[in-house]
Amino acid sequence: MIKTDEQTEKISGDILVVDDTPENLRVLCGMLKQQGYRARPIPSGKLALRAVETEPPDLILLDITMPEMNGYEVCRSLKAAQATRHIPVIFISALTELDDKIKAFAAGGLDYITKPFQFEEVQARVETHLRLRGLQLELQQYSSGLENLVQEKVLEISRSQMATIEALAQLTESRDECTGGHIKRIQSMCKTLAQQLGASSHHKHTVNDSFFECIFFASALHDIGKVAIADAILLKPGKLTVEEMTEMKKHTVHGASTLQAAREKYPINSFLNMGIAIARSHHERWDGGGYPDGLVGEDIPFSARIMAVADVYDALRSKRPYKDGMSHEKSVQIIVEGSGTQFDPECITALKNVESEFNKIWTEATNK
Repeated sequence: MIKTDEQTEKISGDILVVDDTPENLRVLCGMLKQQGYRARPIPSGKLALRAVETEPPDLILLDITMPEMNGYEVCRSLKAAQATRHIPVIFISALTELDDKIKAFAAGGLDYITKPFQFEEVQARVETHLRLRGLQLELQQYSSGLENLVQEKVLEISRSQMATIEALAQLTESRDECTGGHIKRIQSMCKTLAQQLGASSHHKHTVNDSFFECIFFASALHDIGKVAIADAILLKPGKLTVEEMTEMKKHTVHGASTLQAAREKYPINSFLNMGIAIARSHHERWDGGGYPDGLVGEDIPFSARIMAVADVYDALRSKRPYKDGMSHEKSVQIIVEGSGTQFDPECITALKNVESEFNKIWTEATNK
């Protein structure tokens, strides 16, 4: 490990000296040890690679002309491996031609010392590159610490967003005691359906872990616009009139508008973007007979298509003052019959594969 004595500015470090000439190894290692370095003599390129793999040094002094494996080959091997590519290599060779030096730098060497050498020059080059390496390590540690700090702040912001989303969703649900637990069930169903679609359809390249997390939280906002609907309509125990139904349908537009106002400040927020799509379009129909925009087929946002299946399933199963809840089997049958008319056929295929999970989600969440 590279260390600096703050009082003397003395640099120490572990140096691998690679040379096939015993006298060169003896002289170089002896001089380096006198200066306080740990110097390890290695007589061949192959042994050097083994030594580096076992115990990486802080710096390597590398001869070029060696049997079996020359210095260029050793350096290229070091630079090709992720674990050793950052170790500084100084070539120290009797080759004096410009082409030899160019090849050394091309192989990944940082410096080149010509034999016969003056040890003062070796000492100066070694100290310089150890200092540079030390600064690089400090910068890496700083960058790593900064990255961890950024990740912590992002996580903190994300948690804050989730808390806000949950609060908004609970505000909506609190106005209608009959829908208790609806939001939590919807969240789990949407994520389950999305995961099935991601595993079995052509959406698998875009429907990923980020999408699953996003739809779980954004789905909670699907009925946020009901906050703007009058209690006389929202809480009416019987069937709504045509006029009342027209007013109730506006909750999709109210919800999307509310979230769009927030998006103006945070335009790239994925939760808000998906939340807007779900809030506005979860009552659209595959055949174009839905509201508020009469969208058809794949013009309906994918997240809203998933939401539509989960929302209708939960509505069919839930008991209301004006109706009893249906069984799981009957609810699934009704939804499957709507494939290609009310619902995206892909979503229905996915539902068939996870219907038992839907039943489990609904039962467990309802009985809590």
